Amino acid sequence: MSAPRSSIASDTPRFAQFKLVLLGESAVGKSSIVHRFVKDQFDEFRESTIGAAFLTQTVLLPNNITIKFEIWDTAGQERYKSLAPMYYRNANCAIIVYDITQESSLEKAKQWVKELQRQANQDIIIALAGNKLDLAESDPSTRKIKKEDAFTYSREENLLFFEVSAKTGEGVKNIFQSIAKKLPIDDFKPASSNANLRNSRHNLGVDLSRSSINQSSCNC
Repeated sequence: MSAPRSSIASDTPRFAQFKLVLLGESAVGKSSIVHRFVKDQFDEFRESTIGAAFLTQTVLLPNNITIKFEIWDTAGQERYKSLAPMYYRNANCAIIVYDITQESSLEKAKQWVKELQRQANQDIIIALAGNKLDLAESDPSTRKIKKEDAFTYSREENLLFFEVSAKTGEGVKNIFQSIAKKLPIDDFKPASSNANLRNSRHNLGVDLSRSSINQSSCNC
């Protein structure tokens, strides 16, 4: 006996948008990761983010599924920490970034994980991303956080885990693709019922026009 068919055909275009927040210590490379994903660019020097920056980008999945990420890239400086709940509130997913060449940054990342688990949406998807893989590959002595240790921690906390390089782009797209695949696609609606689908497909780059926060970003 054949399996029952879904109420929405697999080839019917579907669209949804989700709120994603980036958290982590200052200078670990949150903004560099976002700009690599959204614009496929990397700048050696950037001004520090003030408050947060807002960007958008879409991810295309199999079976004609389009996901639009509304991305809040938060500042890592301690003086902005009190603002964080405003950005991760009602977030569907989060990327917590640490620097594999800075041991303290992983401890800070773990604090963010605990905070999200305690205060954010109970269904939030959390990814842990170790940045600056290019430095460790060019000079192994710069690595201060073992991949195995971070992976083990991620598995214990039920997190997605990645090591990436915002500079070279290695692994960056995979973070967002993997998160997209974890999102509740059963809640997606046919694209024909969403008036914004056409605009979203023409708006694949940065959308800073709606940002009321500083639009600069922190490097590295």
